[in-house]
Amino acid sequence: MYLLGVKVDNVDMNGALEKIGDFICDGRQHYIVTPNPEIIVLAQKDKEYKKILNEADLSIPDGVGIKIASRFLGEPIRERITGTDLMEKLLTNNKQQTTNNIKGFLLGGKRGAGEKIAKKFPNAVGFTENIEEAINSINKCQPNILFVALGAPKQEKWIYYNIAKIPSVKVAVGVGGAFDFLSGKILRAPKFLRKIGLEWLWRFMLQPWRIKRIYNAVIKFPYLVIKEKLLADNADRSGCRG
Repeated sequence: MYLLGVKVDNVDMNGALEKIGDFICDGRQHYIVTPNPEIIVLAQKDKEYKKILNEADLSIPDGVGIKIASRFLGEPIRERITGTDLMEKLLTNNKQQTTNNIKGFLLGGKRGAGEKIAKKFPNAVGFTENIEEAINSINKCQPNILFVALGAPKQEKWIYYNIAKIPSVKVAVGVGGAFDFLSGKILRAPKFLRKIGLEWLWRFMLQPWRIKRIYNAVIKFPYLVIKEKLLADNADRSGCRG
C-alpha cells in the first residue's frame, strides 16, 4: 500500500526475515527502509527522499501510526515491525531462522553505541561512527548486511548513493535510533506502552527535545492522512453519471 505517496509493504516479522535471507543469497544488492509517520511526513517535502523510499526492495512498517492509518484507509497491515526488533533478530544467532549466516556491520550512532552492540551480538563483525572512513572500514570487514543509524533522511540517502561502493553488502537498512536502544544508551519503553501505541510518549519523557519530531508523527501525520482520505472520498462522490 501507499501512505501519502510512500510505499509500505504488508509484511510481518517472519516474512521480513525470509525476504532478507533470500536477498543475502541471491547475489544482488538490496536496501530496506523502515518508514514511520515521521519519515513519511519528511518525504512530503523532499521528492528525492520519497523516490529513494519507494525504490527500496523492502519497506517495513515501523510505527504504530502506520498500523492505525492502514486500518483507517481499509488496507490493514499485518504487523508493526520496528527497526530495533528487526536488527536484534538479525544480529542474534538463531538456528530456527534463516539469519544465522549474518555478518553485520554497524555504521553511525554516537558515543560508542556501535561498539557496545558489536560486543553484545555474535553476528556483528565491525562498526564505525566515522562517515568519512565508512566505505574503507566496511570493505575491510566484508559484511553481508549493513545497519545504518544516521537518522532520517541522511541514512537512506547514504545507503542509496554508496551501496555500490561496498560490494560485499547484500542488504543495507536504515535503523534510526536502534543503536541507542540495543546498546542500552536509552531505555526502551515497557512492552505494554508499545502495545497500546504510546512509545512516543515514553520517548518524549526521556528526550523532550524531540518535540518537533513527535509533533510530526502524532499530530501532522494523522492530519495529512485524514485530509487525503477526505479529498479522495469527495473526488469519488463527484463522479459524473451517464
